[in-house]
Amino acid sequence: MDRQTENFQGNGKLLFGLVLAVLSFWLFAQSILNLTPTILASVSISKSALSIGVSITSLFSGLFIVLAGGLADKIGRVKFTYLGLGLNIIGSLCLVLAANAPLFIIGRICQGLAAACIMPSTLSLVKAYYDGPNRQRAVSYWSMGTWGGTGLASFFGGAVAGSLGWRYVFVFSILASLLSFALIWGTPESKIQTKSRFDFLGLMIFIISMLALNIGLSSAQGKGLLHPQTLGLFALMIIGFIVFYFVEIRKETSFIDFALFHNKYYLGAALSNFLLNSVAGTLIVINTYMQQGRGLSSRFAGTMSLGYLVCVLITIRIGEKLLQRFGARKPMIWGPSCTLIGIAFMALVGVQGPAYLALVFIGYAIFGIGLGIYATPSTDTAISTIEEEKVGTASGIYKMASSLGNSIGVAISLAVFNTVAAGGNFDKAAVFGLLTNIFFGCLSILSIIFIIPKAKK
Repeated sequence: MDRQTENFQGNGKLLFGLVLAVLSFWLFAQSILNLTPTILASVSISKSALSIGVSITSLFSGLFIVLAGGLADKIGRVKFTYLGLGLNIIGSLCLVLAANAPLFIIGRICQGLAAACIMPSTLSLVKAYYDGPNRQRAVSYWSMGTWGGTGLASFFGGAVAGSLGWRYVFVFSILASLLSFALIWGTPESKIQTKSRFDFLGLMIFIISMLALNIGLSSAQGKGLLHPQTLGLFALMIIGFIVFYFVEIRKETSFIDFALFHNKYYLGAALSNFLLNSVAGTLIVINTYMQQGRGLSSRFAGTMSLGYLVCVLITIRIGEKLLQRFGARKPMIWGPSCTLIGIAFMALVGVQGPAYLALVFIGYAIFGIGLGIYATPSTDTAISTIEEEKVGTASGIYKMASSLGNSIGVAISLAVFNTVAAGGNFDKAAVFGLLTNIFFGCLSILSIIFIIPKAKK
């Protein structure tokens, strides 16, 4: 680092710009989880193509986030934040203009690539320009942009779609990216000197495997689990991951730095982050169920998530204090446990009328409390236990876990819901979709309990 970079201290203006940048994915791109019925009615797109479009943003973010994080370390984290904001503007513009599936999916892919550039770069800037308690505070606000953005996404998407039309969600996304660019402008560049080469072979094998999984899930939804195309895609995915493992373990410089996972704190944070982000499928299951099964509008369905927004924003700072008081492990267990209780409330679909809406509102609030408690301890654990020269790559893998967990959770939940709902029983479809997310949440808790060491007394 040069002298200007060493002397620079992050301030509120920069932090606000970084939070706005991460909102491009966690708020604006995620708003689509409450917009699928509206989009189906206004865009020439099939349900299976829409399912791909919904999950492909998280998928592409996860696929390229490690590459983007590594390049940001070498070329510049500020530059890559700008690149991500530019890609988000292009992707959002495609969605505003989309009249058919190709342009819609292209726009969602651009949003995924934007998130891949933004997330590791902004998290690395937090690590570089904020220290001690200021870093934990900055991580908390950064987490508000991720978990908090998701909490606002359902309500925001429904409110905008109900008043202005769903395309205006992405008009606002463009404006937010322009404001973020202006706030970050003038920040000294942050990068490290490294001569390591990127593992493009590993990246390509990983991309093929993950695309096979994602498209296979959409194929299972449209053609059935035992259709030859579905089975072929899942077989390609399995073979791809096996080849990926045996190719990568023999390389000094691999697509995923497996040496990072020797650190049990980092391994537990990344794995639990992947699994807990998979419960994002809860949002699309509940929003779709309330619109198709209960006859509510997208605006009203989104209103049910306001408790989620409020609680996640409040408890993110509480999670920071719990981290300082108890260490990371305990609040990382308490958080997902609360999230499971929230999903269980929403799964009580046998309750009719306003009573069920009250259960959904309360469930969303408890869901948000859990994610808020988990957010800062997990993120701080992931970046504070890694040496400076690897923080960009480590941040990329950590956020890859977020994106891929989100993508897989949404794809599986939507496939389960639509498959069961094809028989006309929306109540049953909602229960099975939510049970899928409870399963992911349980695995998240187990990964923390059995991987992250207990603090020494």
